[in-house]
Amino acid sequence: MSIRTERVAELIQRELSGIFEKELPRSGVLTTIVGVKITPDLSIARVYVSILGSKEMGASVMAHIQKENKHFRKLLSSKIRHQFKRMPSLEFYQDDLFDQAAHINELIRKANEASSPTPKPDDEA
Repeated sequence: MSIRTERVAELIQRELSGIFEKELPRSGVLTTIVGVKITPDLSIARVYVSILGSKEMGASVMAHIQKENKHFRKLLSSKIRHQFKRMPSLEFYQDDLFDQAAHINELIRKANEASSPTPKPDDEA
């Protein structure tokens, strides 16, 4: 990534985080923008969203984000319009890295439990 694309990605991430904080419904789900990747021609911004909560709530929040894509782009454009000739189109993806890490930790814990010998109780008379 060039310095320009990194700066644009950071700016979009920061501004979208603020927009999400104000615009997304409060439904007991924590939504965070974990990363933004910009194509080299600055035409597409791939936004990675982490949703902490139940799977059903996460799916409904992600569906809402996809449905309101144009609205979020318009709000973002109004905040940073003086810095770009053309606003990149937004593509939202759910980031499930937290779930994958929890799954790997669970597998490691099970492997450690299976490999460690269980202590035998001492027979004291």
